[in-house]
Amino acid sequence: MDELIDILNEQGKPSGQTCMKSFAHKNGIFHASAHIWIFDNHKNILIQKRTKTKDTFPNLWDISVAGHISAGEKPITSAIREIQEEIGLTVSKNQLHYINTFKKNIKHSENLIDNELHYIYLCMLNFNLSSLTIQKEEVADIKKIKLNDFIKEVNKTNSLFVPHGKEYFDLIFKAIQNFKYNIKKIL
Repeated sequence: MDELIDILNEQGKPSGQTCMKSFAHKNGIFHASAHIWIFDNHKNILIQKRTKTKDTFPNLWDISVAGHISAGEKPITSAIREIQEEIGLTVSKNQLHYINTFKKNIKHSENLIDNELHYIYLCMLNFNLSSLTIQKEEVADIKKIKLNDFIKEVNKTNSLFVPHGKEYFDLIFKAIQNFKYNIKKIL
């Protein structure tokens, strides 16, 4: 789905200009996305399988929820919106914990250059897979995976996970392992 997004400058700040997401991807224009990692108090991580129709990494397992930040939208607002759209879960700002930003520069093809700044959030809560409603255009399947199993899987050769890179995954794994939020506060 195409959408209007902010063009970022080299420092990751909105430049004051916008363009369509498709134009940004075709021309390698720097823009932003939100990545949300959802896990429970037993460190079971919610992951999603990308649909076979996705432009990048079809049929691979990925982040709990991710999406582009719309023009004029705050990253946390985008994160809340994307969670609702992709898995039908309503969360509040105080349930999302910003951990860092991460730059990604991947040239998938001559007409698809992904230059993004990911705003990364953690969200620890108990969830039941059967209560989630997936957005069929974006998500083929969802499941829980134990953190230790997830670490092993993404480090395999020929992994079935989107290759975000060792530095990115190490950031996520460390943040989840060290997360100290009391789950009772957010239920």
